[in-house]
Amino acid sequence: MNEIRRAAVAGSFYPQNKQELYSTVDTLLGERGGIDKSIKAIIVPHAGYIYSGSTAAELYKLLDKNFSRVILMGPSHHVAFKGMATSSAKYYETPLGLIELDTEIIQAISAQTVCLDRAHLNEHSLEVHLPFLQHHLNNFKLVPIVIGNAKKEEVASLIERLWGGQETLILISSDMSHFLSFEDAKRVDQATSAKILSLNASLTGEEACGCHAINGLLHLAKAKKYDISQVSLTNSGDATGDTAANKSSVVGYGAFALHQTSCEFSTPPRQQIIQLARHSILHGLTRKSSFNIELSAYSERLKLEGASFITININGQLRGCIGSLEAHRPLLLDIAHNAQAAAFKDPRFPSLTIEEFQNIEILASILSRPQALGIMSFDELLETIRPGIDGIILEENGRGATYLPSVWKQLPSAPDFIRSLRQKAGLPTDSWQNCQIQRYTTEEFS
Repeated sequence: MNEIRRAAVAGSFYPQNKQELYSTVDTLLGERGGIDKSIKAIIVPHAGYIYSGSTAAELYKLLDKNFSRVILMGPSHHVAFKGMATSSAKYYETPLGLIELDTEIIQAISAQTVCLDRAHLNEHSLEVHLPFLQHHLNNFKLVPIVIGNAKKEEVASLIERLWGGQETLILISSDMSHFLSFEDAKRVDQATSAKILSLNASLTGEEACGCHAINGLLHLAKAKKYDISQVSLTNSGDATGDTAANKSSVVGYGAFALHQTSCEFSTPPRQQIIQLARHSILHGLTRKSSFNIELSAYSERLKLEGASFITININGQLRGCIGSLEAHRPLLLDIAHNAQAAAFKDPRFPSLTIEEFQNIEILASILSRPQALGIMSFDELLETIRPGIDGIILEENGRGATYLPSVWKQLPSAPDFIRSLRQKAGLPTDSWQNCQIQRYTTEEFS
């Protein structure tokens, strides 16, 4: 291949004119805000912009603009081969300009890949994402990889090699079901989404054309204890209008984001968290004034928004537990508030006394963002949840409750765990009516 891999589908999948393309992408992205810095990897569709552009944009607008390296993996639609293919080009081109390839990284993974320019030449599954990246990200280098017939373990190994840090985004390109009726596509794609959300790395080509790359990502995500959330699930029938012809044969599109589930606090911030909780409780016991926090004394990590639960035990027995399920304030403020609430406002216990304070043990649980699961039955929930890992939020008919992952120590059986949670919510233990389930993970320390 020449030094530049030229745009192959400009004018068909997306506009060829530079100004029109920029305006189209800008319109699709719409009003931006609400950046989610926990996103590490994404799964995004790759059809023409009039079909899947709005679905893809819903996820792109959430990305941190400061990713400086993008690992882009998509299926091969024109060339059959085994393994994973890089390009010899130094640049990828779109009407918005040239994108520099990270040739050092591409050379570093040469033992796990094959250089196959013809797999890149006309491949749209990679190209259609580039204008979104050029518009949204500040400055980045690209590592484009076309995925052929590859085992999930091979793909997972390559993704792990390329994982990097906060500078690296993993982007998996894939559409979902192909050429089913509108209703059949919705049914199949919802089942595929359930697989993805449960990190079930067994997708087939009928479920997603990028199944090999997705399976590799899911296989690695499960090992790394990352969670994945659904941002959008549509099909071409949603985009082209409500006519029989437009809905007789559609293609499915899903947008999913892989989130870091653990804050991975090192020892100093952990110590600060426990000390903050203890000082907050002591202040409530000894003073009537507000508890003021000197922000400069704390780690920057604690100043970011976060959700926490604070549990107080005495001699191994629960003495109070209060928390937040959604991040809505700086983590250190959340910890201080929940510590005082666990000590003095848990309705199951009287207020903590100064005598008891000498014997308390504080357990802090830092929560990942809750992830909605499209669970349709009790049995499906039992197959999806991960004992010992998942905290569960359950809501049904206006009632709800949550169990932290630590509750698995008392209720290691999944059926017992869920029945007990339903009982906590005041719901019948064995019925199921429009039940909504979310899961989350925690990092816990005392």
